[in-house]
Amino acid sequence: MPTATAIINLDIEGPRISRHLYGHFAEHLGRCVYGGFWVGEDSPIPNEGGIRLDVVEALRALDIPNLRWPGGCFADEYHWKDGIGPRERRPRMVNTHWGDVEENNHFGTHEFMALCELLGAEPYISGNVGSGTVREMSEWVEYLTRAGDSPMVRLRRANGREEPWRVRFWGIGNETWGCGGNMRAEYFADLARQYATYCRDHGDNTLYRIASGASDDDYKWTETLMRQINCFGCEAAPRTYYQALSVHYYTLAGPWEAKGSATVFDTEDYYRTMVSARRVDRILTGHSTVMDCYDPKRTVGLVLDEWGTWWDVEPGTNPGFLFQQNTLRDALVAGVHFDVFHRHAARLVMANIAQTVNVLQAMVLTDGDALVLTPTYHVFEMNKGHQDATSLPVHLRADDARRTVGDAELETVSVSASVKDGTLLVSLSNLDAEEPAEVSLDLRGGRVGEVRARILTADRLQAHNTPETPQAVAPRAFDGLSMTDRGPALTLPPHSFVTVQAPVALAS
Repeated sequence: MPTATAIINLDIEGPRISRHLYGHFAEHLGRCVYGGFWVGEDSPIPNEGGIRLDVVEALRALDIPNLRWPGGCFADEYHWKDGIGPRERRPRMVNTHWGDVEENNHFGTHEFMALCELLGAEPYISGNVGSGTVREMSEWVEYLTRAGDSPMVRLRRANGREEPWRVRFWGIGNETWGCGGNMRAEYFADLARQYATYCRDHGDNTLYRIASGASDDDYKWTETLMRQINCFGCEAAPRTYYQALSVHYYTLAGPWEAKGSATVFDTEDYYRTMVSARRVDRILTGHSTVMDCYDPKRTVGLVLDEWGTWWDVEPGTNPGFLFQQNTLRDALVAGVHFDVFHRHAARLVMANIAQTVNVLQAMVLTDGDALVLTPTYHVFEMNKGHQDATSLPVHLRADDARRTVGDAELETVSVSASVKDGTLLVSLSNLDAEEPAEVSLDLRGGRVGEVRARILTADRLQAHNTPETPQAVAPRAFDGLSMTDRGPALTLPPHSFVTVQAPVALAS
């Protein structure tokens, strides 16, 4: 049996884990918005103003911190004024990116803001740089956030909203290297400065502008954007055109052209997936290192605003709708990502899983009036105690908890830890598909009280939840631990995710 020791110093504080690392993403894609969040006011499914309430209830249980909208690729063909005013008068458009279907614009700015209010989540709006204008995005900011009197304020009032909203997070374009305009980094860097200049703070609504960043390991893109705001090695504070850069990284088991099935896969596919998931650590390290050269004090944030697994669509569904099932494998990918995010919390300020409902690695799947919580949903719920917690450094000794996968080596035990309000939360994953792992927590600098643990696993990696079997993969109490004089010792079953929680008192 592989063994590992995780040394956790309870009295050495790491960076704060922003709650926004547990963010979400909703694009006008497939059944994410229509049939997911939005059913319309005439639907027999319980709703408030057309917003589906069982989805809201499920997401509120995750303490959802933010929601990114309207895309994605869709954002760069979306013109926000088409989505305000009486719904029956809103012009229609064709969603050319996702299924080539007609978009009726019934879910627009006011509906999105109402959704965020129901969720208790901060809005993160992705602006149209690809096919829009500087004026269009500037007016959207004014429409949403300005008080007093102005042309956009009067338009907002005419549409029924007197007071402005608070909207901090604004994305300047999306994937401008691809579907957002196929731009060169140098060209977009100039546009980012221009758009950021005209996206203004109104009143006390201070914008956090996020420039469209790199795909995967395109570190040159990140360097090009960083050169726009500071010089190499400078101690001066970066110019404040934008406050963060984004990056996108998806986990695949194979090539883009043949991603594989979400539910029909073998152990070899599984291990390749875990290697791909682990690669996010190297990706974030690379971009952070480049940013450190231009911003050594880490005042500019890194935002991973699209991440998750991407499989072939389920048979019989529209290939442009990106609907995939969600198995225990996906949940373990999420667990690994969060451990990495916690380690990068000094630079990584936000992350948004793609996507929240019915698309890619979703939290929730809907089918008519039925709603299913996915295995990935349960990882978010089990981990929500890390939000706005103080990370704790974890030193992992796990020399024999490894597997060779092709030409790569996979570490099969993953751990992260934090403390908040006197409570320790440790997250652990055993990625080995066949062998249990014995993991000892060596807790130093303090002592813990009564330990409670939960586990998420199943008899098969391919296990998933359906309306008929909604609890096939669900958390339960975990009793596979014992206490030693150094802390808990756990026997983690194969392919399992476990959280350990306990009150903590620091050594005097």
